[in-house]
Amino acid sequence: MRFQVPQFIEVEDKIFGPLTGTQFIYVVGGVGFLVAMWLILPKWLAVIVGVPFAALGLALAFLKINDRPFILTLEAGFEYLLKTKLYIWEKKKPKTINFEDISIEAGEREEDPLKYVPSATGSKIKDLAWSLDIKESIYSDKKQQK
Repeated sequence: MRFQVPQFIEVEDKIFGPLTGTQFIYVVGGVGFLVAMWLILPKWLAVIVGVPFAALGLALAFLKINDRPFILTLEAGFEYLLKTKLYIWEKKKPKTINFEDISIEAGEREEDPLKYVPSATGSKIKDLAWSLDIKESIYSDKKQQK
């Protein structure tokens, strides 16, 4: 039994000539607002008020930023403006050291490097040798099996 699998499901259908349904609504809304302002207000004020709304309708219908519709960019912008922001990074001031106030004895200048080396006890060395022997015998068994 064969089934038809729909293809190109991300592409919207062109309903009104070369425009999709949402593009048509954006264009008609923007141009309709411009016409309404043209009929209600004086001509110079209608142009000042209506043209930005018509431009917004055209931008919503046709403009894509980073291959995403302009409406998603507007939504992200409003979300950024209205939500609280959390700033985590905090610059710390460097500590200032006054070298004139520090007095160092002649014997203290060179530090003992053995002071920072952890001491190895006999039991730690035995544990390490035993674990190395076990790993070595595990790997040698694999070689013998092959």
